Amino acid sequence: METPVHPIVEAQALDYLLAARRQAGLLPDEWRASPREVRRVAVIGAGTMGTGIVIALLEAGMAVVLLDRDDGVVEQGRQRIVQHYERRVSAGKMSGELAATRQSAWVVTTDWASLADVDLVIEAVYEDLAVKQEVFRRIDASAGPDALLATNTSYLNIDDIAAATRRPRNVLGLHFFSPAHVMRLLEVVRAAQTSPVALATGMALGARLGKTAVLAGNAFGFIGNRIYNAYRRECEFMLEDGAWPEDVDRALTALGFAMGPFAVADMSGLDIAWRMRRAQAATRDPRERYVSILDHLCELGRLGRKTGAGYYAYVDGRAAPTTDDVVRGLIERSSTQRGMTRRALAPETIQRRALLAMVNEAGLLLAEGVALRPSDVDVVLTEGYGFPRALGGPVFWARHQAAERLAADLQALCEAAGHGFVRADLSVFSGN
Repeated sequence: METPVHPIVEAQALDYLLAARRQAGLLPDEWRASPREVRRVAVIGAGTMGTGIVIALLEAGMAVVLLDRDDGVVEQGRQRIVQHYERRVSAGKMSGELAATRQSAWVVTTDWASLADVDLVIEAVYEDLAVKQEVFRRIDASAGPDALLATNTSYLNIDDIAAATRRPRNVLGLHFFSPAHVMRLLEVVRAAQTSPVALATGMALGARLGKTAVLAGNAFGFIGNRIYNAYRRECEFMLEDGAWPEDVDRALTALGFAMGPFAVADMSGLDIAWRMRRAQAATRDPRERYVSILDHLCELGRLGRKTGAGYYAYVDGRAAPTTDDVVRGLIERSSTQRGMTRRALAPETIQRRALLAMVNEAGLLLAEGVALRPSDVDVVLTEGYGFPRALGGPVFWARHQAAERLAADLQALCEAAGHGFVRADLSVFSGN
């Protein structure tokens, strides 16, 4: 593998990302408009994501209404926010006076009539289309006619959500990353009928929250999750080919990733991906290569860190350094069913295959117009997904590889993946 990081290239990467973050906030002329003033926001959903969004809004000086279905749920949300400010004060990171000011600017409720005077509604409920459509019908009936309506969906089609309202021009995606009051990235997602005013307001909100806002088109997974899914899929292929989860995780953290993909999956919960996979099962082409290891782990109740075992086993919250016999047995059985002879993979091979999967998917989504510019892809991956800043992002990395070697490796990746894999034309990486 060509050396991925060189001191000169690293300095160039950091300079490039600085400029790319600035450029990400610029909308094309046809979508530019004056943003609406946002003073009062309603957040629907008092779970971890919803309360994180509330804290982010409060820190930006806005008035917030937190709404959920019953008193018990909203009380749990209220306690999360109160405890957040108590911890900040006790750690000396915030004065008691400022914490009191922040907490005086929000209310919790179960009353949908409280949406009548808000400028923006952000939905952050369960990731299920029918649930979100029902929530948006209630929002549409309760919010004022000029209010903008945003969904925090990670994967769902925003056009389908907007169709549940009488104001699709006022509907957009605001994809926050968890914890929402900490993570710097905000994907602002444009649906088919989203107005320039709604987009401009979403981008301005991101800036006000101190986040890097990036415009994305309405496609499965938007920019970040779509590329991350391709990366995770390639890492699962490598399990069948001969690597263990710890081999993959160690190789990628050595490259500079904040965490490896299997450690990340355990931390976030394997059931999240499992639920999405089951929802897609009916439309999945049986000829495509599909790795079912995660599904089998979930069937065994190994949902990750929260259940004490996922890809790794956990004792007192600490992961075992290697995977156990249960996981290795599932992986070996998957390799056998695939008819593959397992061979150990060198760290450099793991690193390059993972990067190439990201590069290829980035090329596809740029060709489809999901991202405005190549540099936006790199901003999303470095700001929201732990991609090493020293590599500049998948597009920047690809631009610094030998063209003939890159083309040959992408072809090999395509052939190994088999049916359904689409090789990208990387000429879309030209320009900013």
